[in-house]
Amino acid sequence: MKITIRYFASIREAFGVASESLDTSAHTLAQLREELMARPGAAGEALARGRAVRMALNQVMSDESAALIDGCEIAFFPPVTGG
Repeated sequence: MKITIRYFASIREAFGVASESLDTSAHTLAQLREELMARPGAAGEALARGRAVRMALNQVMSDESAALIDGCEIAFFPPVTGG
């Protein structure tokens, strides 16, 4: 399936792009995260287990069990802190 992924803040810096279109066989956010973690270097490390990462599916905050559908938009970003 074809999806759009958007990266924000430090995750965007690690991936080196703000967004990308991707063909994936992942069915859930967890599977997609695993697929992206397999990338070498800082990109894979940015989504590593144990790191605080928030996810949104079609602009709705979601947990890793959320099911992906063709054409969906996923966003990855670190937790936001205020000041």
